[in-house]
Amino acid sequence: MQSVYIAGAGAGSGKSVVVLGIMEMLSTVNRKVGFFRAFAPRGIQPDNLTALIMSRYDLPFPPEMLYGCTVETARQLIGSGRYEELLKLIMNKFKMLEERCDLVVCAGTDYNGLIQSLEFGFNVDLANNFGCCLVPVVRGFERTPQEAVDALHISQEVVRERGGDVLATIVNGVNPEYCETVRGRVNDMFSDEERVYIFPEQSALGMPTLGEIRQALHAECLYGAGDAMQQVVTNYKIAAMEIPDFLGYIEDGCLIITPGDRADIILASLVADASSAFPRVAGLLLTGGQRPADRVQQLIDGLRRTNVSILQVPEDTFTTAMKVNSIEATVLPGDDRKIAAALGLFEGQVDIDDLRRRVAVHHSERTTPLMFEYELIRRAKSKRQRIVLPEGADERILRAAEILALRQVADLVLLGNPERIQRRVGELGLKIEDIQIIDPATSPDRERYAQTYYELRKHKGISQQMAHDVVEDVSYFGTLMVYLGDADGMVSGATHTTQHTIRPSFETIKTQPSVKLVSSVFFMCLADRVLVYGDCAVNPNPNAEELADIAITSAATAAAFGIEPRIAMLSYSSGSSGKGEDVERVREAVGMVRERRPDLKVEGPIQYDAAVDINVGRSKMPGSEVAGHATVLIFPDLNTGNNTYKAVQRSAGAVAIGPVLQGLNKPVNDLSRGCTVTDIVNTVAITAIQAQAEQEIKIEGNAE
Repeated sequence: MQSVYIAGAGAGSGKSVVVLGIMEMLSTVNRKVGFFRAFAPRGIQPDNLTALIMSRYDLPFPPEMLYGCTVETARQLIGSGRYEELLKLIMNKFKMLEERCDLVVCAGTDYNGLIQSLEFGFNVDLANNFGCCLVPVVRGFERTPQEAVDALHISQEVVRERGGDVLATIVNGVNPEYCETVRGRVNDMFSDEERVYIFPEQSALGMPTLGEIRQALHAECLYGAGDAMQQVVTNYKIAAMEIPDFLGYIEDGCLIITPGDRADIILASLVADASSAFPRVAGLLLTGGQRPADRVQQLIDGLRRTNVSILQVPEDTFTTAMKVNSIEATVLPGDDRKIAAALGLFEGQVDIDDLRRRVAVHHSERTTPLMFEYELIRRAKSKRQRIVLPEGADERILRAAEILALRQVADLVLLGNPERIQRRVGELGLKIEDIQIIDPATSPDRERYAQTYYELRKHKGISQQMAHDVVEDVSYFGTLMVYLGDADGMVSGATHTTQHTIRPSFETIKTQPSVKLVSSVFFMCLADRVLVYGDCAVNPNPNAEELADIAITSAATAAAFGIEPRIAMLSYSSGSSGKGEDVERVREAVGMVRERRPDLKVEGPIQYDAAVDINVGRSKMPGSEVAGHATVLIFPDLNTGNNTYKAVQRSAGAVAIGPVLQGLNKPVNDLSRGCTVTDIVNTVAITAIQAQAEQEIKIEGNAE
């Protein structure tokens, strides 16, 4: 097992993208992954990268454990010739952290504390003393192909001279037009066993957001905090002209810098942003410590909606502009758009499976939530599916769609009025250019879908006119897209009821031949494992045969998502101790499962504590393969299942992904109306994986 050290081979390498990508990859295969930096750039306050890693991966360590020493201490030791002492000091701190982790990801220095020409060598030395494999990151930004290759060659010479153990090398930020040229020259320099990845420059990662500018300038936010701080600033303008001339200089995504008493510029900027005839304004930065006049503030407060954030700083306009110009883009905690863009870039250029094998880490026996969610995204991306989202105008759906597009998880289709959706996208400052938007009311496919629905339902008295009216409904339109193969799966329910979401699929897609009823499961992501709960959303009072069917289908769903199925059929008693109609129904269902699928591990009736707690399971049902180790928990009825999953979700802080529908011929999944953006992203990934599995079954069937 080796920890990993990511080091920039010079200033401005953009190593944060690589750190985030490797941290995401390795956190899925280890019980506990730590994070470490040689220097604490801000003293006791975590730097941006450390704060991002701490928040995203919920590191259970105090900030002081994640740093070797302060920049000031390093300067003093190097200045007095005590280089070895500095290495030992930092190494001891690293080893203290490593003892509490299965693996540690280290981020190299930022070239702001030592002699820059020696700093990469210092990072190589640290990696060697830590026993880490090294990932050098070479800057490709603003370099010609030859300059990038020369920098790569120099970094390799430094590593060889110091005996570094290289896992892989990244050339980051190469002009997309030069990527193939650089790749060709790299292939001539390196053997097949050496891994060198070329990352193209991505503009979204190279531009600061309003939040980054606010942090760097210690600015006060007068208007537009929260999500507005994720707005990317593409350029900045110093506004000192009269309004007619000033308006001609506004560009999309610009930050306007102006004194706080320029009410004319402030109001003109707000109006320009609201106008469809002018580019979008990212924000206003007011200088001189001056607030807008009271009447102007009153006017702004009364605006029904504005996407323009207003920041304030005490410095003068010239000083402020110089500071803005010097800000380097980074990724702040909570900036989901930049995080998604960074991960999408890393995952799109790196052979994840190969890199994992090369790290050679020990795999956890349990499937942790982070493992599970990461594997969802990875598997969904392996063979992209076309997923339709009927609730196209919902803000959560749009934010999730942007993340899914940035990470290239699936090809998405949004249903709804295109003008309304695009307007909402603009208001939120999102980018979803590659996502198709279809209006069911005006779609050229409406007649074809209506005719299909009529043929399927005419035996129920549906007329052609009724069918024509029905398919205007987004749930029916989306379901028929899936039925006819125009989409591979559907996710809905953010604003619609479960019944509205799944009724069309019962009428058209229907159940698989081997399944007697449609049921559902929730993936319950606890602190240290993922459990499968069924059925908590669809069937109110299943009989014994239906319970058996739910158990078998849920076991198949668990196995499909990498969870070894050990089925616990839950009741209020364990083993043979209890009596009563409800207990007998569960006992009968267990017998049916064993008869139909003798290969499955199943136990019941069993109480919840005996199913999941090893000590209780050993006491109540000694010798059972399932007791204390259950991964698939089948509840006796909807009342019990629905209340239990919500109690665990809210009281234990678990993430509940679902409900995931199972048993349909093609995947359609329901969202909770209280779903988050993360819930939507995960559910789309699950739907895509279900679609992949359905296609594989079809291919195997055709081959036979």
